[in-house]
Amino acid sequence: MTEDLRTLAEPTFADLTTLRVGGDMDTLVRTTTEAELIDAVRAADDAGEPVLILGGGSNLLVADEGFSGVVIQDQRSGLRVESADSCGGANLTAPAGHSMDELVAEVIDRGWVGVESLSGIPGTVGAAPVQNIGAYGQEISGSVANVRVWDRGRGRVRTLSLVDLDFGYRTSMLKRSTQMPHSRAGEPGDVDPRAPWYPSPRYVVLDVSFQLRIGTLSTPIVYPELARRLGVEEGARAETSAVRDAVLELRGSKGMLLDTGDQPDYDRWSAGSFFTNPIIPADLVADLPEGVPVFPVRTATPTTTTGPALGTIDPSVVKVSAAWLIERAGFGKGYGVDGPDSAARVSTRHTLALTNRGHATANDIVRLAREVRGGVDAAFGIELVPEPVLVGVAL
Repeated sequence: MTEDLRTLAEPTFADLTTLRVGGDMDTLVRTTTEAELIDAVRAADDAGEPVLILGGGSNLLVADEGFSGVVIQDQRSGLRVESADSCGGANLTAPAGHSMDELVAEVIDRGWVGVESLSGIPGTVGAAPVQNIGAYGQEISGSVANVRVWDRGRGRVRTLSLVDLDFGYRTSMLKRSTQMPHSRAGEPGDVDPRAPWYPSPRYVVLDVSFQLRIGTLSTPIVYPELARRLGVEEGARAETSAVRDAVLELRGSKGMLLDTGDQPDYDRWSAGSFFTNPIIPADLVADLPEGVPVFPVRTATPTTTTGPALGTIDPSVVKVSAAWLIERAGFGKGYGVDGPDSAARVSTRHTLALTNRGHATANDIVRLAREVRGGVDAAFGIELVPEPVLVGVAL
């Protein structure tokens, strides 16, 4: 994103997102306290204005026409350690605006375990539980203790437990409140007449509390590629600092880190993985081409509630590599709808990232996404699901 963002009087979404596309916004409010954040959301809701909560802009695709509503950016940061001892582990809380990767780095530096494989994921802490972010076999749901939110429907602050959050693969009750006509509100029988909330959830994250284990050995390494990079067997543990280094190396090799260099790296002008890996019934794998990479699917809820843990494997379903499907459907690295000079192209390093080659519009990204999605559906009968939040556009 633009380095001198603070000097921009009227930034556009092209300035505020990692895809670097998108038009103007009616109003941008930057808040520095919890009270300011709540007041801004409540004022917009009372006025009937659409609300878009903006974190790091790394999982967002906004139309070229922009957004007619109020954009609110939480700029709070700083970790609060509630306790840290050998019996209860480490318990800490971070405000929604805190950098997720900075949290991961500090956790490792302090000798705590549970989020090391999430290294390098851009964005903020507040977005992490909404999307249930994950990478290399680890999801944020494995270390979240609870999430404090502003409930826009009830007009009050609430604390949502792990059960309330109802995590799934790249989803949660928070995210589902933007999609479902009746959103679960964490209380039996609660029906929400204003659902679905769009484009931001009914529940605005204020802060996230984590429960972590004290130590320097990671959670089990279950992702084959990461295990190979670390030189360990699958299921073994490694030093958390080594895991972070390996994950950053892997992400860097795929263009999946923020572009912070002096010269633009267009493979990093993306929203990361544009599509989620499809989850299909295990008995349908035989219908796919030989060699398709499949991975076990674990429940999002950890097996223990006393610190970071993996979920149990669900044998009835498997996760299929979306990158493999995209490439085998004819959309190889560097593919563009209009040929090699296309403004939007599949990354030259990873087929799961759709990239802006320096002059793309949101419409260019959408055209590419539609062609890739349609091609995979035609080839394999599998409809890919977009991972970024889409505002004013649809596939």
